[in-house]
Amino acid sequence: MTTLFLTHPTCELHAMGSHHPESPRRLAAINAMVRERDWDSQLRTAAAPKLNSAHLATVHPKHHVEALLALTPTEGLVAVDGDTLINPFSVAASLHAAGAALEATDRVVDGTVDNAFCAVRPPGHHAESIAAMGFCLFNSIALAADYAIAQGFGRVAILDFDVHHGNGTVEIFQHRPEVLVCSSFQYPFYPGRHDRVRRPNICLTPLPAGTDSSAFRTAVERDWSAALQRHRPEMIFISAGFDAHRQDPFGGLHLEDDDFSWVTRFIRDQAQRYAGGRIVSLLEGGYHIDALTRSVAAHLEALAN
Repeated sequence: MTTLFLTHPTCELHAMGSHHPESPRRLAAINAMVRERDWDSQLRTAAAPKLNSAHLATVHPKHHVEALLALTPTEGLVAVDGDTLINPFSVAASLHAAGAALEATDRVVDGTVDNAFCAVRPPGHHAESIAAMGFCLFNSIALAADYAIAQGFGRVAILDFDVHHGNGTVEIFQHRPEVLVCSSFQYPFYPGRHDRVRRPNICLTPLPAGTDSSAFRTAVERDWSAALQRHRPEMIFISAGFDAHRQDPFGGLHLEDDDFSWVTRFIRDQAQRYAGGRIVSLLEGGYHIDALTRSVAAHLEALAN
């Protein structure tokens, strides 16, 4: 197996203040881990290209994109919502994050690599079509899934195991049956939006605070296996959030490092069954630096087999 690892230095320049949990240190720690490990040629690294902002209109209306671009300061910070801020590099970082997602899609589809992981920030799964929120500006995973559909895939799936519900992804695709969205998340919890949607292509797995490894695995296997069997996606995208880890300060689920290895292997097996092994994964949450780094390592090792 060959896994493509995409990142870009600009993603570490996006900063929302010294005490903000969505910190450049997250990505710096992941990149250091990748450099220090011996991947035995199974991991191929590359710089994430910058997406042309015009392409954002495939998911986000032009007026919304223009409004966000206009907020970019020449210095300092500007608030987008109560916990999301932008500095002079934030929009560029978001465009590299989205560019990574589309580049990874191209490379997996053309067979250059078996799968891909995008170590990028800011995250994206909370960004709704006309609302930036929850540390997210543009919804990179939605842009990638939409791009895959435009390239000719009839059915794709997005699987989200962040501790927070991927409200933006559900909002964007709830009326598009060609895109299956499966989301496991702590409930009730932030963001409290689009977490009760009932559609054939939306599979929600709410988990009470305190959910442990066994209960998480049982729920995901029960719900996602059935949904994937019905949908039979031709490509799978992962919103890889690692804040369901028991050490994470912003969640109440009790997952361990090995649970992220398990869920990745589960997804890889499903991708082999339905999607020719095609997987593109994007970093979402995870705010305990050591737990995040270990969990990403487990995720990457499972992707690279």
